[in-house]
Amino acid sequence: MSHKDKTTLTAEEARDRAWELAEKINICMFVTWDGERQRARPLAANVIRDEHAIYFLTDVNGLKDDQIEKFPIVTMAFSDNSAYKFVSITGEATVTNDRAKITELWTPDNKAFWDSKDDPDIRLITVKPDDAEVWDSPGKIVSAVKMLTAAVTGAKMELGNNRKVTM
Repeated sequence: MSHKDKTTLTAEEARDRAWELAEKINICMFVTWDGERQRARPLAANVIRDEHAIYFLTDVNGLKDDQIEKFPIVTMAFSDNSAYKFVSITGEATVTNDRAKITELWTPDNKAFWDSKDDPDIRLITVKPDDAEVWDSPGKIVSAVKMLTAAVTGAKMELGNNRKVTM
């Protein structure tokens, strides 16, 4: 643990918390690199810890597929602003046309983007997480009180657990 990490979490607890938060929050800002700039877009995550993977359904016509092919390291930033809970996960991504996995992950919500799971333009992004960083505060009310106290007293604010961990 670096001197900047403020936590009572063990590495295993932080790892568990990263998986839990990613699954619960579900929507992330998915960040790729195009060779000149980072690009971020919101995507719905299918978090399956038992497979050590986070899956996304995407369209073959999206630029992120080409970006992943050239630069496979991506970052996923999950944010539950109302509870002051955040996790950032980085890993290696691949894009495939795995129709069985696409069918497995298909939900009625996906009809907002495609007519059916059989749409030939659907692709699967699979991210195998390498590392994560968790920011896990005790909640909005406690955090608000701590911010007010810090503002009044001039003390540094501690919002809760923060830890980097390998996945």
